[in-house]
Formats: sequence, structure tokens, C-alpha cells
Amino acid sequence: MSLILVAAGLALLLVGGEVLVRGAVALATRLGVPALLVGLLIVGFGTSMPELLTSVQAALAGAPGIAVGNVVGSNIANILLILGAAALVAPLPLPSTALDRAALAGSALLGALALWNGEAGRGVGLLLLAALAAYLATAIWLARRGRLEIVTAQAPGDPAWRIALNLALGLGGLLLGAQLLIRGAVEIAESLGVSQTVIGLTIVAVGTSLPELAASLVSARRGQPELAVGNIVGSNIFNILGILGVTALVVPLEVAPRIAALDMPLLLAITLILTFALWRGWRIARGAGAAMLLGYAAYLALSA
Repeated sequence: MSLILVAAGLALLLVGGEVLVRGAVALATRLGVPALLVGLLIVGFGTSMPELLTSVQAALAGAPGIAVGNVVGSNIANILLILGAAALVAPLPLPSTALDRAALAGSALLGALALWNGEAGRGVGLLLLAALAAYLATAIWLARRGRLEIVTAQAPGDPAWRIALNLALGLGGLLLGAQLLIRGAVEIAESLGVSQTVIGLTIVAVGTSLPELAASLVSARRGQPELAVGNIVGSNIFNILGILGVTALVVPLEVAPRIAALDMPLLLAITLILTFALWRGWRIARGAGAAMLLGYAAYLALSA
């Protein structure tokens, strides 16, 4: 039964990713806004819904290791696994804005500080959510002021009802697929006696990151690097500021020592490297993508 759930989840993730990217591209064309912004606010935040649901449910169920490990592990997977895999599909340019780079690096620093002393209470949750609100308000203000590069539509856009339907079906498929996959994967892991924190950092984190993986691979294949990169940047910002913030606000969290000592410093390091690459306007070639995947495989081996 667990294997059937995993297979069904994967199928829904692939279909949902294709439909979601199609709707996001159409929305960017219709509104005349940057595809990068759509990737950040719609694709990135939308595909982070599995992480939000999983972390809150885990915290309420008295499983803080899964709740915190899910957020940290998902962000590590987003950078090393998903960007690496997308670069193997097609060399990946790294478009960004100063706001995105500041929010990406700032959220990682805030996350490291929040988890440094082994706990994250409601005050930390409020601080993280306030930072998220400030980021969203600034991004929307800049877009309305025309401070971001505008996408010029080259063909008539899809009707509004079709765009809304694609976005709803895509997100729905991703959420349901992730839920099925997580359920099957956790059942398999628990039968093998794996610890709660390791399950959160690896099995659950990868499972809840599969919507991002599906959306980014489809974006890279369709020649939409702005969506692929915006998806990861937006997801990582939302995971820390939004998901960790909401979860800590609902239930104060205890942080496993290994997360504070190993996983969060690793996430901070690779986030700062990615921020520097975004600032320099580099691109991830296929060789670099392969190296990132090897790095993630080494991380999984260390976590086993």
C-alpha cells in the first residue's frame, strides 16, 4: 500500500507541475508582470503549501523534529537537489532582483538566529511573519511602481477563467500528490526505525519539496528559467519566514541539536553562495548541476 501511495503521489506531482507552470506563464503574460515575480509569489509560495501543512500538523501532533526538519531539509533540497536537477535539464541562468537577494539571504540569517539556541517560541514566530509581510509588501509595491523589468506579451493571453483553472488544478495536484507521497514515504521510513528528526530532514523534506522539483523541471524544459529560479527563491523565503513563523506561533518548537549544529549552518552557507551567484548573474551549467546533486547525495549519506 505504501508503494502505491508513493507512485500515485509522483504521478500527481508531475501532472500538477506541468499545469501550474502553464497557468503561471499565462498569468505573467496577461498581467504584464515579470515572470520572476510570478515564480516568487505564486509558484514559489504555492508549491510550499505541503511544507506548511506538514509542519503545522507535525507540531500539533507533538513531533517538532519533523516540523523543523521539514523546513530546513526542504530548503537544502531546493538548492542542491532541485536547482541541480533543473540545470541538468537545461543550463540555468540566475535572474534576480536586489530585493529577492536581500530577502533570500536575510531569511536564512533570521532562520539561523531563530534556531540557534535550540527553541523557537511565539515571539520568534511573530518576528518571522512580520519580515515576510514586509517582503511581500515591498515586492508588490515595486511591481506596481514599475521598478521591476516588465514582460512584453508576444501573443494573446489565455482567458482569465482558463488561467485560474490551471493554477487551481496545478496547485491542487501538487498538494494532493505531495500528501500521498509523504504518507507512503513516512510509513516506509518508520517501518525501518528511522528517527523523527532524520525523517523530517530527508524523507518528509524531499517529499514536500517535490512540488518545487516538478515545477522547476517543467519550467527549465519549457525555457522559463525565471519561473524555475523564482520558484526556489520564493519557496525558500516562504519556508523560513512563513512556515517556520506560523508553526512557531501555533506551537513553540524545540530544535534538535543536530539541526542547530549541522543542518542550519549548511543551509546558511549554501544560501549565501546562491545569493552571491544571483548577485553576479552567473548561470548553473550542467556540470555544476551534477556537482550539486552529488553534494546532496553526500548530505543524505551523512544523515542516514
